[in-house]
Amino acid sequence: MNTPSMINAALAATLLCSCLSVQAKVSEAEAARLGQDLTPTGAEKAGNADGSIPAWTGKWLGVPPHVKFAGPGTPYPDPYAGEKPLFVITSANMARYAEHLSDGQKALFQRYPQSFRMPIYPSHRDFRTDSLLEKLIKTNALNAEVADNGNETVNAWGASPFPIPQSGVELLFNHTMRGGASTEEANYLQVVRYSDGNRVTDKLTYKIQSIWSDPNYSLENANGAFVNFFTESLAPVRKKGEIIVGHEFIDSYSQQRQAWQYTPGQRRVRRAPTVGYDTPNGAGGFRTFDEDRLFNGSPDRYEWKIVGKRELFIPYHNYRIDAPEVTIDQILSVNGHVDPKLMRYEKHRVWVLEGTLKAGARHIYAKRVMYLDEDSWAAIMADNYDGRGLLWRTNMQATIYAYDIQRLHARLGIYHDLIAGSYLVDRLLDEQKPALLNVSQFPAEEFTPSYLRKLGTR
Repeated sequence: MNTPSMINAALAATLLCSCLSVQAKVSEAEAARLGQDLTPTGAEKAGNADGSIPAWTGKWLGVPPHVKFAGPGTPYPDPYAGEKPLFVITSANMARYAEHLSDGQKALFQRYPQSFRMPIYPSHRDFRTDSLLEKLIKTNALNAEVADNGNETVNAWGASPFPIPQSGVELLFNHTMRGGASTEEANYLQVVRYSDGNRVTDKLTYKIQSIWSDPNYSLENANGAFVNFFTESLAPVRKKGEIIVGHEFIDSYSQQRQAWQYTPGQRRVRRAPTVGYDTPNGAGGFRTFDEDRLFNGSPDRYEWKIVGKRELFIPYHNYRIDAPEVTIDQILSVNGHVDPKLMRYEKHRVWVLEGTLKAGARHIYAKRVMYLDEDSWAAIMADNYDGRGLLWRTNMQATIYAYDIQRLHARLGIYHDLIAGSYLVDRLLDEQKPALLNVSQFPAEEFTPSYLRKLGTR
């Protein structure tokens, strides 16, 4: 088993290399570790020293044998529904568990000592991803490279490009290009709860077309495309009918996001202003564009470094908060954070990634610290600091394993403003109807400005 000291020693050598130059594709011998001492996606197979993090089993692909899942567009049953918390962390006992808490979690205990708590459940590493994703990751390991002064990847397709990361930017690309991309159709709510209990709610239709999940496309013929997107505002009334369509590219630096906006009151289509970086987004303009999924878009405004690996209690297997019987009022019933009874935390190993704003670059966050789940490469938590070096916002990404697509699926994004005492919950299910994943077929025209112009002539 790998002890924390062994992990840190191995990382020290890696970090020394990353300081000297940006590394990229690995040798055949290194890539052969995938599926051996590493999982097929690049995590350590072994558990931790005391057994609180189990060894990876990957025993379930798709629906577990004891779970009854009705299929796409229906609720995902909790495979661990019968489990009870091992213990609950509160402000009174948090010091006992401090080494396994992020700075953001500690700040939530300090900010809300009477109400914030973390129920800790048994940790599980039972699911594996589909064979295509595993194959793509192995191919990327042998071919993907960092280019353009660390701002883009080349020769990577369909999955995290660097399963054995050797630099901070490689680790970041593992998150932004992870293989969770799927075609998605849903109605979602974004709700901000302010410290006085008032709320602001936006309702949106999402149509996300993943180029990666379309078998007709490959690295050779996709022309750098990654995702097409369509969002239509359904509420509030002043925003109803506003539509944004656009395209994401693998190289988000030199081929930045293209977007067009339709405003029904004017019946006008125009190129959307900056749809990225720290442009306000979400209900009430609460979060930035590049905070969706905790970070997205171009890495160019920050210097990225791998801090190391830690064993932390993180949101995991968050089926409970999505259960059909749970209402939005229940989720948002507490000031400052979602109802703790609906959350599930498990101890897992995470990569700690730090981004420091470059000299002369502009962003409202001077430093960002992200915690990436080693089994999926997805950012699960993020701490964002202001220009004074103060922790300003701490965010969490709830996740589930989606049985139909056989991959980790990001669910609720929870964004806490520690100074204002307010929080945003993104992707709340409207009328408890789950998203359709890799089911919908969208015409390519639907993601173009010409389609929006047709809407304006109706």
